[in-house]
Amino acid sequence: MKNVLDVGQCQMDHGAMRRLIEGHFDATLAQAHDAEDALAQLRAGAFDLVLVNRKLDADGSDGMEIIQRMKADPHLAGVSVMLVTNFPEHQQRAVAAGAEMGFGKAEISDPQTLERLRKFLG
Repeated sequence: MKNVLDVGQCQMDHGAMRRLIEGHFDATLAQAHDAEDALAQLRAGAFDLVLVNRKLDADGSDGMEIIQRMKADPHLAGVSVMLVTNFPEHQQRAVAAGAEMGFGKAEISDPQTLERLRKFLG
């Protein structure tokens, strides 16, 4: 079974992510609300994929900070991460920082989103 960490989503969007991940893959979805919570969970457990909201629901901070901190940490740099955003320019920034091409909430039911996730979740 694969483990996915969902970072910075509101409860409604986290529910949608849970249905997406757990409904299509042999995977479980954990939740983190802010950068410190996410990084602590990543250091404590093994995750196959991290989904980071562009703007964290808890405090409005930029999800790119988490991606940058992950990629700068030798223990976390190898963990696959995607930015969740509908804005192509933010996806491009995330990929340039070392993230995988993510998807937006508007694309959650798009078959291409499942294909992107399948690469990491089987």
